[in-house]
Amino acid sequence: MQMNIIYNENCLETMKRMPENFIDLTITSPPYDDLRKEKYEGVSEKDWKKIIKELYRVTKDGGVVVWVVADAIINDSETGTSFKQALYAIDVGFNLHDTMFYKKNSPAYPVSKTGNRYNQLIEYMFIWSKGKPKTANLICDRKNLYPKRFPNTTEKGPRFNVWEYTTSKNVKTGHPAVFPEELVQDHIRTWSTKGDLIYDPFMGSGTTARVAKVLDRNYIGSEISKEFFDKMVIDNFN
Repeated sequence: MQMNIIYNENCLETMKRMPENFIDLTITSPPYDDLRKEKYEGVSEKDWKKIIKELYRVTKDGGVVVWVVADAIINDSETGTSFKQALYAIDVGFNLHDTMFYKKNSPAYPVSKTGNRYNQLIEYMFIWSKGKPKTANLICDRKNLYPKRFPNTTEKGPRFNVWEYTTSKNVKTGHPAVFPEELVQDHIRTWSTKGDLIYDPFMGSGTTARVAKVLDRNYIGSEISKEFFDKMVIDNFN
């Protein structure tokens, strides 16, 4: 299968052409519930089950899937779709290697002081592994939290599992939910090495492919929206 290309099609069609044990790392965020209804229909339970099952098939032993997701509020209740997806990933064979959190600089839907819930600033970053991860280059940029107790400790430790990034809408593509490049970069550096193959089944504005190329990784992407596919700002990717 050709690498370093993005396909304008349903990701299930792309993965159908992939052999087993093919992808080193997947980084993606599915169009969950109705949070991207202006451009996508949410991925149905039937569809995301098929997608997760196929991701397990095409992921290499020791490979990792980073699944970034949140829940919509429908009928005054969070849907819980994110948890259903994580539990289903375990059912098909993945390990739930880590439950990480992506903290945004501002809420998607600000709540007024007359509301009945607090502003939501986080999305889940589920780390699913096919067996033990073959690569785990932990980012060590956390300062010594106890300088009085450990005054001679200057070496920085691994960061915690809450990662904070500034978010913004991609004004060039009009995409409503763009990955911060730093988020993708940090996961690619952590869970892969140079030359590995990175996949994003919901490529959106092309961030995963763009960062993979900069970091000397190969990539494959799928994007079902012709509008976003045509507007991707990904120099000479296709």
